[in-house]
Amino acid sequence: MLSENKKINKDNLTKVLPGFMELLPAEQILFEDFKTKIKSSYENFGFIPLDTTVIEKSEALLAKAGGETEKQIYRFNKGDNDLSLRFDLTVPLARYVAEHFNELDFPFRRYAIGKVYRAEKPQRGRFRELYQCDIDIIGKDSLSLVNDAEILSIIYSTFEFLSLKDITIRINNRKILNGFFEEYNLSKISVDILRIIDKIEKITKEEFVKELESLKIKKDIVNKILDFIKIKGDNDSIIKNLKSLKIKNETFLLGIDELSKVLDYSKSFNIPKNVVGVDLSIARGLDYYTGTVYETKLNKYPQFGSVCSGGRYDDLAGCYTSQKLPGVGASIGLTRLFDQLLNNNAIELKQATTSKVVIVSMVDDISHSLELASKLRENNINTEVYLEDVKFKKKLEYANKLKIPYIVIIGEDEINEKVFALKNMNTGVQKKLNLKDLIKTLKD
Repeated sequence: MLSENKKINKDNLTKVLPGFMELLPAEQILFEDFKTKIKSSYENFGFIPLDTTVIEKSEALLAKAGGETEKQIYRFNKGDNDLSLRFDLTVPLARYVAEHFNELDFPFRRYAIGKVYRAEKPQRGRFRELYQCDIDIIGKDSLSLVNDAEILSIIYSTFEFLSLKDITIRINNRKILNGFFEEYNLSKISVDILRIIDKIEKITKEEFVKELESLKIKKDIVNKILDFIKIKGDNDSIIKNLKSLKIKNETFLLGIDELSKVLDYSKSFNIPKNVVGVDLSIARGLDYYTGTVYETKLNKYPQFGSVCSGGRYDDLAGCYTSQKLPGVGASIGLTRLFDQLLNNNAIELKQATTSKVVIVSMVDDISHSLELASKLRENNINTEVYLEDVKFKKKLEYANKLKIPYIVIIGEDEINEKVFALKNMNTGVQKKLNLKDLIKTLKD
C-alpha cells in the first residue's frame, strides 16, 4: 500500500511502460486488419489455429531456450511454483505436441498469433510485449524438405496479402555453418560464433572481428569466417562456390545438399525467382535451429531488418519426449513490423471506428433509428446510432472525425415517406432510399 504522505504523480500513472505498445483507435483497427490477413493467409495453406498458455513452468520453457534467451525471460515465483512468461511460440508448441502426441495427426500444421514477452532493453523496434504470428509444420519421425520450401511460399504469399510483396527472403542452412566450424575445430564455440554472425548487420566489421577474437579464435581463422559468410552471387553460383571449397566435412556437405534441394523445391511454388536468395551470413541466434534458416527483408525499408524469420528444428521436442518430432516454421514479429511501418508513414490510417454507417435521428422518438440499426446489423452492416442530444452539425463532425463512410438521417419527412436519407460522407451526395435499396447500397 502506498504511504498516505507520498504524493502520486498522476501523469506518470497514465504512461505505458517502456517496451509496450498501445495504439489509437485508427491504428488499432489497422493492426487488427493485419492480424486478420495473416490469419487468412495461414489458413489458406491449411494451417489450424492453436493458442498455448502465456505462463509456462520455467523448467519446461527453459528446457531448450537457454543462454542469452534465458536472460530475457520474465521469471517469477508464485507459491511453490517457478513460472515464466513465454518467450516465443515455438518452444511452447514443442511442449504441446509432446503432451498431445497421441491425439494429433501428423504432419501437424498449426498457426499461432499471440503475445510473447522478452525482457529486452526497450528501443525503437524492440518491445518487451509483442505479437508473434507463427506457422509450424511438425512431422512424426521425419519431415520432408519440401516443407521447408513451402514455408518460403507461405512467407511470400502472406506479405503479398499485406500489400508488402517487395521482399527478399534470405535463406541458409545451419549445417553448412556448423560443418564449416567443425572443419576448423570450432565446434565447442559454434553457438557463440553463430550468435555473433547473427548480428553482423547491426555491428561494424571491426566490432565483429573483435567479438570473434574474444573467443580466442586465431586471426587467420577469423578472416576465413569473414570470407566465407561474404560469398555472394546468385543462388546457383553460391552453391557452386561452396562445393569448390573442397571441404570434406559430412555436416557441411549435407547442409549444401539440403539447401540445394529446398531451392529446387521452391521453384515448384508460386514464388518469383528474385525473392529467395542464399545468404551465408544468416544464422539465427536461437539454439534450436538445425537446418534451413530464413530471414525476410522489405526491400523498400532495409533499415527495418528482418520482419519474418524461422527455420528447421529437428530435435526441439527431444527435451519433452523420446518421440522424434522434426519441425520447420517461420514467425512474423507483428508488433515490431507494424510499429516500423507506422513510424515511417508506410501505411495509411483509415477510419477510427469499425462502423460503416451512423444513424442520426432528427426526432425525439429514436425507436425508428434503433429499429433500422437492428435490420442493418442483421445484414452484416456495421452500424451505430448517435444517441446524444446535440446539434446536427455536431453529429456530422463526429462522423467526419471517425471517417465513417455513411450517415443515415431520419426525420419527420423520412418517417412519413417510409424512406431513409443516406449521405455519402466522402462525396457529400445525399439521396432518399427505401430499406431494400439502402441495404443494397451499404453492402456494395
